Amino acid sequence: MRMLSIASGSSGNSIYIGNDHTHILVDAGISKKRIEEGLNTIGLTVNDLSAIFITHEHKDHIGGVGVLTRKCQAPVYGTKETLDNILSDTSMGRLDAERFMPILPNEPLTIGDMIVDPMKISHDAANPVCYRFFEGDKKAAIATDLGYVTEENEEKLSDMDVLLIEANHDIQMLQVGTYPYYLKQRILGKQGHLSNESCGRFLSKIVHDDLKKVYLGHLSMENNLPELAYEAVRLEIAMGDNPYQASDFEIEVAKRNEPSGVFEF
Repeated sequence: MRMLSIASGSSGNSIYIGNDHTHILVDAGISKKRIEEGLNTIGLTVNDLSAIFITHEHKDHIGGVGVLTRKCQAPVYGTKETLDNILSDTSMGRLDAERFMPILPNEPLTIGDMIVDPMKISHDAANPVCYRFFEGDKKAAIATDLGYVTEENEEKLSDMDVLLIEANHDIQMLQVGTYPYYLKQRILGKQGHLSNESCGRFLSKIVHDDLKKVYLGHLSMENNLPELAYEAVRLEIAMGDNPYQASDFEIEVAKRNEPSGVFEF
């Protein structure tokens, strides 16, 4: 199995996960051209995609869906509420509704030789989910746009080999920044986004011997810096009530506007 963050940030998100036979895209919040360029770095094109999974209907996760689905034949999966929002969005252009396949949280489905397990998350969208992926004994997850980590989230993300997790903002940068008060409250709320510190505290609870890599994703352009996210998360892990150090596994900050390093496991 391998994971590649094509883009991850408040301005657009698209993540690849797959293997030699099955190729899955999670979210298409950037242009089809940028998705294609990202896939090209691992020898693929959009025509190789087995499926597209959407986490929720916010523009930074669906902005490229219209063009992408007109250029490839992969089916699009998401909760009914998410898909209804996409299909009613006139900015998407012409869409083939028959290719949009509704899913339910906690009801896994098989795509090629991989199992995809949607999980409900707390975010201000219609019915948002994150996803876990399984191939034999290999396990990975992509979890962003979390207002907070629920007990179910913590339990189900606790034994992954590879995890892309949100580290959206530095609290102080957000508080003193230019965002209006209502938007700051939304981001900080239970249906908003995880801060660097919250991300680190969560990781300190779930780190285990077989955790191989963590990508820190969905960084805010205005309210975070890659170095801040990296150091804040490492500090929380070091201070956590666990026997591990951040150096015990690989941590990479996913780039906002270009592909990050592919990780094979």
